Amino acid sequence: MEPYIPISFLNDFIFCPRSIYFHQLYGRSSESLYHSTDQSEGKAAHTAVDTKTYTTAKKVLQTIEIYSKTYGLGGKIDTFDTQTGVLTERKKKIKVIYEGYIYQLYAQYHCLVESGYKVNAMRLYSMDDNKIYPIVLPSEDKVRQSAFEALLRQIRTFDLSAPFAVNPNKCFRCIYRYLCDVAA
Repeated sequence: MEPYIPISFLNDFIFCPRSIYFHQLYGRSSESLYHSTDQSEGKAAHTAVDTKTYTTAKKVLQTIEIYSKTYGLGGKIDTFDTQTGVLTERKKKIKVIYEGYIYQLYAQYHCLVESGYKVNAMRLYSMDDNKIYPIVLPSEDKVRQSAFEALLRQIRTFDLSAPFAVNPNKCFRCIYRYLCDVAA
């Protein structure tokens, strides 16, 4: 199998391209070493899907592995209803719909379609406030689809030693700031 980009990297790369490198430094270390409280709470809220106990309905696929040969992507979905064709990405609480969230859905969409599933709708679900945010399918938003493909090219060609502009708002919140020689 060709090397692939983990779907989870898409949002991380947009937040900070350097964060993926630092995340890899921790390897298989306990996440308690580097996760923030928000990340730990988000992971805990995601447990029902991760353990496939969110629902017993057989029509709902939970946490299945997916792959796209076309885009060189791989990862997992949260839930996909095979009868309605609704793909859902669950987040603990959505305050802002970041492009990274949408691109994660795009990646999942392409992986599912390549696997033969028909995706009719996509949405983000904010668990804490029970809000649903519909997201337009990639086939209906050519501009965002092009930006998604450009992001994949950026990830594949990223050079950690390239000049980097510190963003104090992001760098201050980054869990890897103490490892980053530029932002620290």
